[in-house]
Amino acid sequence: MSSGEMGRVGANPARKIAPMTSINGSSADDHATGAATPDVSPAQPTVGPPDIIGTPLSPTATRVMVLGAGELGKELIIAFQRLGVEVIAVDRYSGAPGQQVAHHAEVIDMTDGDALIGLVEKYSPAYVVPEIEAIATDALATIERRGLAEVIPTASAVMATMNREGIRRLADEELGLPTSPYLFAGSHDELTIAAEQVGYPCVVKPVMSSSGKGQTVVRGPEDIDKAWETATTGGRVAGERVIVEGFIEFDYEITLLTVRAIDPATGRLVTHFCAPIGHRQVNGDYVESWQPHEMSAFALGAATSIAARIATAMGDGNLGGRGIFGVELFVKGDDVYFSEVSPRPHDTGLVTMATQRLSEFEMHARAILGLPVDVTLASPGASAVIYGQLDEKGIGFEYVAQALALPETDIRLFGKPESFRRRRMGVVTATADDVATARERAVRAASIVTPVPGRPARRGVVVPLRAPGPPAPPKPPVGQRPQPAAQRPPSAQERPQAAGQRPPAAQQRPAAEQRPPAPEQRPAAGAQRPPVAGQRPQQPAPRPVRQPAPHSATPNGRPVTPGRSSN
Repeated sequence: MSSGEMGRVGANPARKIAPMTSINGSSADDHATGAATPDVSPAQPTVGPPDIIGTPLSPTATRVMVLGAGELGKELIIAFQRLGVEVIAVDRYSGAPGQQVAHHAEVIDMTDGDALIGLVEKYSPAYVVPEIEAIATDALATIERRGLAEVIPTASAVMATMNREGIRRLADEELGLPTSPYLFAGSHDELTIAAEQVGYPCVVKPVMSSSGKGQTVVRGPEDIDKAWETATTGGRVAGERVIVEGFIEFDYEITLLTVRAIDPATGRLVTHFCAPIGHRQVNGDYVESWQPHEMSAFALGAATSIAARIATAMGDGNLGGRGIFGVELFVKGDDVYFSEVSPRPHDTGLVTMATQRLSEFEMHARAILGLPVDVTLASPGASAVIYGQLDEKGIGFEYVAQALALPETDIRLFGKPESFRRRRMGVVTATADDVATARERAVRAASIVTPVPGRPARRGVVVPLRAPGPPAPPKPPVGQRPQPAAQRPPSAQERPQAAGQRPPAAQQRPAAEQRPPAPEQRPAAGAQRPPVAGQRPQQPAPRPVRQPAPHSATPNGRPVTPGRSSN
C-alpha cells in the first residue's frame, strides 16, 4: 500500500506563519473551511443567540443540553446557571459531577443516535453542547439539519475535531497550516509501513481520541505491537484506524484558548485570544498548567494566526461556530506547529478559574448566548491535578485544610463517584506575583491532598434556627429534696463547649437577655474592632499591584497584551 493511500507525510513543517491582524465575519479566513469537514446543512432558524434569556423551570426557559457531565461539563453548567439558563446534564452514568448541579439529569449511551435524538425531542433545548468525544456525531448532524437545536459550535466542527484524520487534513491540506509529518494506517501491517516512512521515533494515536488517550511513543519496530494494541483499545471510541505522527523535538507546547464571540457593536463574529497556557503532560495526561507562558513576539503572532484560522474554519460563515476552542500547538524557537483543536473548554484551561477575569467556562457560556466576553488576564497562576490514586468508589480526601493554608490556593474536588489511580478527581489552582511561584504552590498543595478509602460520614446534631425555650428541670423522685443548682452535675445542655463550637440552641439567650461583657473582655481603645454588620472590615496594608511581565510583542514592535482580540 502506498503512502498516498494511507495518508500524507505532512509537507509543511517549516512554513512560517505571519501574524494575523484582523479576523471578522467577512474575512477570507472565515471562508477557508475547505471540503475536509463533512457537508452538514445548518439549521438556519435556530442558529444564533437567544433574543431573551428566560426563567429556568418555566415556559420562558432558555434550555441548554450539555453532553458530558464531567468536571469540565460541571463548571460549564454552573456558568450557564449563573446566567439564568436551564441545563440538562447528560452522561453515561448516574451521579456524574455535572448532574449533581444541573436542573435535569439524564443517563444514556451517547453513541446511540436514536437515544440522543429522542432526548433532544423530549426537552427541546435551544442549544446542544458536546463536552466529550464519545458521541454519535451523525445524530448531531441530524439534530442540526432538522432544526431541533443548534449544535455548538456546529455539527460539522464536532465531527471534524473528534476525528484526527479530518482535522489534520483540514489543517494541512485545506488551510496550509504547519504540522508534523504524518500518515494514517488501518491495520497492523499498515502501521508498520507508516512508522518506517515517518521515521523513528514517532507517535501513534487513535484517530477517534483526544487528551492523550491511547497514544504511544514508538522508538523502534519492537514497539509496534504495543502501539497498535493501545491505540485500538484505548481511544474514546473503539476503532482500527490510527495516525502516525513524526516526533518533533519542540521546546514547549501551549494551549491557546481562542474565543469566537459576537461583537456587540457590529453583530458579527470576532476572534479573541487568551494569554497562552503552558502545560506539562505525563503519558499523554495533563498534570499541570500555567498562564501566561512566555513566548517570543514572532512565535506568539504565528500561534494566534494558526488558532484564528482553525477556529474560523469551524464556523458556518455566519453566526454558527460560537464558543471557545482549545488549540494545542508545539513551539520550537519561532516555529509553531498545529497539533490539535477541541471545540470546547480544555482541561489545561482549568487554570483560568484563578488567572482570568472570566474562566474558560464563563467565556464559552457567554459566547454561546451571544454575550460579550472578556479575556483579561488578572494574575499569573497555575493548576495541578489531584489524581485518585485508588481504585475505589466513594473515596475521601484528607489534609484539604493544610493544602488550602498555602497562600493564594484554591481547590476543586470534582465529586466523581468512583476513583481510579490515574483518574482526575480534583485540581488545585494558585496565583502569585509570578508563574514560578504559582506553579510551586499548586504542585505543593496538590501533593498534600491525600485520597483515602471512603467511610461513612459522621453525623452531627442539627441545631434549629429557632429553638424552643429551655426545658423544665426534671422533678425529683417522691421523698427526695431537689439539689441546689450548684450541686447538680452539669447536664448535656450545661456542659462547656469546645473551642470554636456553637453551643446548643437551648443555651442561647435572646440578645436582650444577654449580659454585657465583663470589663476585661472589652477591647482596648486602640485595638482593632470587629466590623459592624453592613460595614466593610478594616483593610490591611495594600499589597503591591502585580505587574505581569509582558510576554510578547508583534514584529512591528507594538506590545501584545495578554488576552487580546482581533476584529
